[in-house]
Amino acid sequence: MATFLYRIGRSAFRRRWLVVLLWALVLGVVGIGAANSSGPSDTSVSIPGTEAMRANDLLKQKFPAAAGPEGATARVVVRAPHGEKIDSAGNKKALQATLADIKDSSSHVAQVSDPFTAKTVSPDGTTAYAQVNYSVENKDLTSRDHTGLDRAMESGRDRGLTVEASGNALAPPGEGMSSEVIGFVLAAVILFLTFGSLLAAGLPLVTALIGVGISLAGISALSGPLDLPSSTSGLCSMLGIAVGVDYALFIVSRYRSERAEGHDPQEAAARANGTAGSAVVFAGLTVIIALLGLAVVNLSTLTAMGQGAAFAVAVAVLVATTLIPALLGFFGGRIHAKTAKRPASQADSTTPVRAGLVQRLISAAVPGRRQGGPGLQQRWISGILRKPAQVLILAVVGLGVIALPASKLQLGLPDDGSQPTSSTQRKAYDMLSQSFGPGFNGPLTVTVDDKDPAVAHSGAEKMTASLPGLSDVASVAPAVFNQAGDTAIIAVVPKSGPSSEVTKDLVHDIRELGHDVWADTGARSMVTGTTAVNIDIAAKFSAAIVPYLAVVVGLAFLVLILVFRSILVPVTAALGFLLSVLAAMGALVAIFQWGWLKDLVGLEQPGPIMSLMPILMVGIVFGLAMDYQVFLVTRMREAYVHGADARKAVAVGFRQNATVVTAAALIMVSVFAGFIGANDAILKGLGFTLAAAVVFDAFVVRLTIVPAVLALLGERAWSLPAWIDRILPDVDIEGEKLARPTPPPASDPRQPVPSAAAHDQL
Repeated sequence: MATFLYRIGRSAFRRRWLVVLLWALVLGVVGIGAANSSGPSDTSVSIPGTEAMRANDLLKQKFPAAAGPEGATARVVVRAPHGEKIDSAGNKKALQATLADIKDSSSHVAQVSDPFTAKTVSPDGTTAYAQVNYSVENKDLTSRDHTGLDRAMESGRDRGLTVEASGNALAPPGEGMSSEVIGFVLAAVILFLTFGSLLAAGLPLVTALIGVGISLAGISALSGPLDLPSSTSGLCSMLGIAVGVDYALFIVSRYRSERAEGHDPQEAAARANGTAGSAVVFAGLTVIIALLGLAVVNLSTLTAMGQGAAFAVAVAVLVATTLIPALLGFFGGRIHAKTAKRPASQADSTTPVRAGLVQRLISAAVPGRRQGGPGLQQRWISGILRKPAQVLILAVVGLGVIALPASKLQLGLPDDGSQPTSSTQRKAYDMLSQSFGPGFNGPLTVTVDDKDPAVAHSGAEKMTASLPGLSDVASVAPAVFNQAGDTAIIAVVPKSGPSSEVTKDLVHDIRELGHDVWADTGARSMVTGTTAVNIDIAAKFSAAIVPYLAVVVGLAFLVLILVFRSILVPVTAALGFLLSVLAAMGALVAIFQWGWLKDLVGLEQPGPIMSLMPILMVGIVFGLAMDYQVFLVTRMREAYVHGADARKAVAVGFRQNATVVTAAALIMVSVFAGFIGANDAILKGLGFTLAAAVVFDAFVVRLTIVPAVLALLGERAWSLPAWIDRILPDVDIEGEKLARPTPPPASDPRQPVPSAAAHDQL
């Protein structure tokens, strides 16, 4: 692989104009496709095959009207002024005028219900709601339609009424590009501090922007035909910026190292692509496989998000390994080489190079550094190697404590009750809850059916008679049969809200009652509704996460054996990955579910964690964790095969790559943390979780636990049974073949890797 990427890097450097023009052409083509696309769909989540979804399918078949309209919908909630009734003459006239404005707000409005005719007035007479049905889906509504609805609601407020609304016909909250901009700006600052050069810092930023632009345009072009959810674009933007900057950072950093060794710009670019580029390809493939593996859950929404994110990562890898060498052909001669310690004999023959601002800041801040004393990296690794057992115990215990809240994880789907309190959706939710009861926002629908209408009637009668006896039931509507008489629906309103544990218990009780009804009458009964769907989806994810973890961790183990030719190093990597994931999940539960420090992340309403969050986070963090493992430990292994003893190899590899891994992790954290300010519940929680996971994995696991474990294992860390070594292919991720055309015998694991001077013979 290293030789192949070396040739690509050299060709891209030589034919830089062609490479740039080809990428510009790709960007233009996908941009045209995005301009002609219909846009993303909504973020609704459903899992075929669960009881709630089977009940919904039955409703669509037997009760098309009850299953809901095909177009977009809105529920407009209207409340009379304080102390007045909504049915008073003045308020009724104002309400009807407001509904007329809503009907005229868009040509796509098909129907607006009358609260007095539909009997949707609250028992206390203060509040009413109207159902608004559109003739087109929500993704086909324009800003003009949204503005028209907003103006109609404002006209009702001008008449003295309180008017709020919910539903998918409302305009989504505007995100703008603030999240991406925050992360991008922070990444730019970190790159400048790392390289100490605007030009060197600019290359990763430019290529990341190009990669993200292509990814987002491609996702937008495919969102219509493939029915991709709207959150896919945000996830692709988040990952595209993070990995795009990181992958380019690794290659540019290696380029500066090669220049410091005395290679000309073309050779340095080719070598950087062959060495760091190999690690980038491996890391990218790992992320892609983990994201595509989300299809194991068999959830269309999650599969689509995984595919979109995998596409963004694939584009980032291609851009890094082709466009970066091409741009180095334009600007490589003006990028300073990386500071390197050289023998005194070379001091006069080598042009002085400039250290990055990060190194200069460390030199100024760390005592003894200016007098030639140990730097921050040396102090860190020396402390770990001096007491590896104590460091290991402290780090593991610390992550374990942070992970404790994860044992109380509650999964659910966001509803209007989790919206910001300033939003009209949340205000409408609260008004309905106050006037109609908490359970009104999460009604349950019980279906009873059988091929024999007599059996269906018998089952419905028994179910209707038994439901009021269950706890937490506020009301039970009479059974309504379809025209054939073989299916009935029974509306049940709980006393508690849709996310309440009491309501979840009620769903379980109704399902148990359904088993009794089936045993007595032979009629089948099912339960659907918001809470029922949440229960089924949470159960589906809970059942899928363990097999998915097994697949992901198993994949990590096998691939890392191939890369490091070791058994214990992959075991350490996999266990460290689990530690960082659990710690991140514990932090997520503590803040987003329990509400600890929620003001720091701008969270207004804590609640259950989005059902797809844990498994999506596992897939992404797995790939990122392997990135840092590869970039750090490959240098340690390289030092070991050079002839250094196991303990010294850890120190040498740490000093060589700790700075770039630290910079890469800080960039990742900055990009992910920028999405904490997003209004989208998925992106907000995912941004925080990924930022926390990177902090734990990069700084605690890879830069602390891994060196401590390798120091304790010593020579055993790099051992591999001979029979496994014989059957493993040589992927040459470290680029040894670039310096040594004829590889050493596989039986000699300590065959030295040629020095930089040998590289010059190519």
